[in-house]
Amino acid sequence: MKNRTKALDLTSGPIFKTLAGLALPIMASSFLGTAYNITDMAWIGMLGSKAVAGVGVGGMFVWLSQGLVTLARMGGQVNAAQACGRRQFQEARCYAAAALQLTALFGILFGAVCVIFIRPLLGFFNLTDVQTYEAARVYMYITCGLIIFSYLNLTLTGLYTAQGDSRTPFKANLIGLVTNMILDPLLILGVGPFPRLAAAGAAIATVSSQVLVFAVLLIEILRDRTENNILKGLRLFTPAAGKYYRSISRIGIPAALQGSIYCMISMVLTRMVSGFGPGAIATQRVGGQIESLSWNTADGFSSALNAFVAQNYGAGKPDRIRKGYNSALKVMICWSALITAAFVLFPRPIARLFFYEPEVIEIAVGYLTIIGVGETFMSVELMTVGALSGLGKTTLCSVISITLTGSRIPLALLLTRMGLGLSGIWWALTISSIIKGFVFYFTFQAMQKKVFLK
Repeated sequence: MKNRTKALDLTSGPIFKTLAGLALPIMASSFLGTAYNITDMAWIGMLGSKAVAGVGVGGMFVWLSQGLVTLARMGGQVNAAQACGRRQFQEARCYAAAALQLTALFGILFGAVCVIFIRPLLGFFNLTDVQTYEAARVYMYITCGLIIFSYLNLTLTGLYTAQGDSRTPFKANLIGLVTNMILDPLLILGVGPFPRLAAAGAAIATVSSQVLVFAVLLIEILRDRTENNILKGLRLFTPAAGKYYRSISRIGIPAALQGSIYCMISMVLTRMVSGFGPGAIATQRVGGQIESLSWNTADGFSSALNAFVAQNYGAGKPDRIRKGYNSALKVMICWSALITAAFVLFPRPIARLFFYEPEVIEIAVGYLTIIGVGETFMSVELMTVGALSGLGKTTLCSVISITLTGSRIPLALLLTRMGLGLSGIWWALTISSIIKGFVFYFTFQAMQKKVFLK
């Protein structure tokens, strides 16, 4: 118990060891998230590209929902971590309770909107194939209707991370992954006595694993006897003081807007992609999941860096912030370089793991080759967003990200009209990622100097 209490403190000890100890379980959890999605796509891929495209479109709304929960998760995590850095654990508990209350409210509201307005929402993508539309409808109905469990898991993971505990979320997500991997073939393909549910089976498997993850996180809270555990004794049914909601909103709203607008931009691009047929949509969906080998890893390291920076900012230790960022940067550059090499040099073997139609394989090869060029820059962007957010600079992150991500739409239109066709959309994604990587890196360097001068 003594060791675990010490592990909650990110403001002392060897910097790389402290950061790596927090980051590795988060990165492993991110790999589990990648495995979640890739497992779904691998089994659904056996149903054909139309089913994959339908699940991909339905999954866009799951992605859109993440922007809303980011308000509570990011606002709660940053404020709770900074309070922990100041050793004000009761204040951190108040932030945790307020964040979970907002999370539950958002989950109920988003689920209700998706169920009630499912037809006009799907109508945005102008899906003309009946099979693709039905797969999207069923997948969205189940996963978005019960999104509250995903929401609570994300916020609880953020709060665990805020106090320096990334192992418990990893354990919970590992159990969820195993469950999902078992249920996927049973429910999607109808193995043994189970009915063949196709896209609905994938959705049920996903939600069932999310419910299990939530249960494990709750059990671990009840079992934990750590003295300064901020998740113990929360008054979830008693409104917190207004200042806690305001502070969470101040940090969380810019991050939520960034995530939501980013998804909306991607939805517009997906509509553009849909003009090239179901195979193109399927490639975008599966390609995005394959790309998450770097995306989720960078995002996981971003979460660790967020908590590390926030605690040390609260403790007034800017030198640890600078050294922690530089250590994380070296790790992410090395990892993303390996992903780039795999995508650029071996796109065809990777594509064949998920697709069986020759024409779709060719589209996927083009996607992986082009997207692979920007992996390092995307990783730098994501981890830097985590560091800046730990300093409370979420508004700055949002302005940069929204502006540069929004440029993808006119750039994609320009490149496709220049004769690049579908490849023009992929190049728009890559070019913008390269620019964002440079901009965020130099922005953090500038912000460091301001923090150090205080």
